[in-house]
Amino acid sequence: MSLVYEGYERQYCELSANLSRKCNSAATLPDGEKKKQEISELQAGLDDADVLIRKMDLEARSLQPSVKATLLAKLREYKSDLNKLKREVKKLTMPNSNQPAHEELLESGMAGGHEASANQRDRMAMSTERLNQSTDRIRESRRAALETEELGVSILEDLHQQRETLLHSHRRHVY
Repeated sequence: MSLVYEGYERQYCELSANLSRKCNSAATLPDGEKKKQEISELQAGLDDADVLIRKMDLEARSLQPSVKATLLAKLREYKSDLNKLKREVKKLTMPNSNQPAHEELLESGMAGGHEASANQRDRMAMSTERLNQSTDRIRESRRAALETEELGVSILEDLHQQRETLLHSHRRHVY
């Protein structure tokens, strides 16, 4: 395995553990400046982690095929973990303090005993749920497309390397 890759991997693992701890501590903070600062630090850390993963990916693709396959499998796990962290940070950015006010407004409409308000609330909740599901499907489709693209690039690189090997062998036998 490449020393460069190992260095990136070590940095990523340390950063990932650090981000996970920060995310857990930020979740306990009340909404305010301190929480906003923690979230912005988390987002900067996530950007750094993305960069490290890209560097590991490039380094892994430059190695021998036998080593490359195991490293790319590890990278997929790292990407999955990073995506989980991104989702957790996104949850932190959603204003929890507005949630009770939102619920209060919805309930106040029902206080008058209006059946239409309850129906509207149910329809809004269903629409929101469908929208969230669609968003998740789009994200998953994008992730799958990116993985497929990465796999295609890897296959093309392998084919190019095999072509070069065959051409080199052919030249040696012809001359």
